[in-house]
Amino acid sequence: MPPTIITRIETRFRELDEKRQKGLVVYLTAGDPNLDATEGLLQALDRAGADVIELGVPFSDPLADGPVIQRASERALRSGTTLRKILERFPAWRKTLHAPIILFSYFNPVLQLGLERFAADAAQVGIDGALVVDLTPEEAEDYVRTMRAHHLETVFLASPTSTDARLKRAAQLSSGFLYLISRTGVTGERSEMAAGIRPLVERARRLTSLPLAVGFGISTPEQVREVQAHADAAVVGSAVVHAIEEHYSTGGPAAIEQFVRGLKAAAEGKSV
Repeated sequence: MPPTIITRIETRFRELDEKRQKGLVVYLTAGDPNLDATEGLLQALDRAGADVIELGVPFSDPLADGPVIQRASERALRSGTTLRKILERFPAWRKTLHAPIILFSYFNPVLQLGLERFAADAAQVGIDGALVVDLTPEEAEDYVRTMRAHHLETVFLASPTSTDARLKRAAQLSSGFLYLISRTGVTGERSEMAAGIRPLVERARRLTSLPLAVGFGISTPEQVREVQAHADAAVVGSAVVHAIEEHYSTGGPAAIEQFVRGLKAAAEGKSV
């Protein structure tokens, strides 16, 4: 029987559980504003205490991204960023990072590269897994089989409108954690949290023992705390990308690190 491989994501959530803390998952679009800047931004998120980093692969025809992340993808594409270039650069980035890194992508870039090559290359360079946002659980068997053959995590999405059958299937195919969408619609900052978070988390807990991360619309320390009262981790995406859009040109990675530190402090019940 082959030895059980404990992944970086499993290790990180175990450490959080032992400390009785909740996690912070942070999204960053690779190549925004360019690939040279991405290394410093990844390091900033890592120093700030992000427990898992989602590294977004820019795509020209996004379905789930709101305007902030759409603009980031457009900037990244203009700078020449592709999935292939991300994988080529990643070994150098991985050397300086402690946090687990998952690729957040649409299926088209993966399909263009080739599923087997994508999984093999991702594993070789030190990627920990992927979330393919438009790949449905019903069509994901080949993807999951290939990813797991390379010991990569497969994170799937579920939403408040997911049936119990769909939620169960997403949980069965997920590893590392299950990503719960707080509301229907696209990504983006919101002033108020969705009322359906608690019922969705409760439904998911009946179906899986995986850590549960909740995202879409979380942008402030107060919202991070609100989500973490129910789930194991909060996911912050658009707010971080917006901070890069507004402050990177003048404050560099340090400005983004400071912003994420405030979110992480909320996760630990601290003030900054």
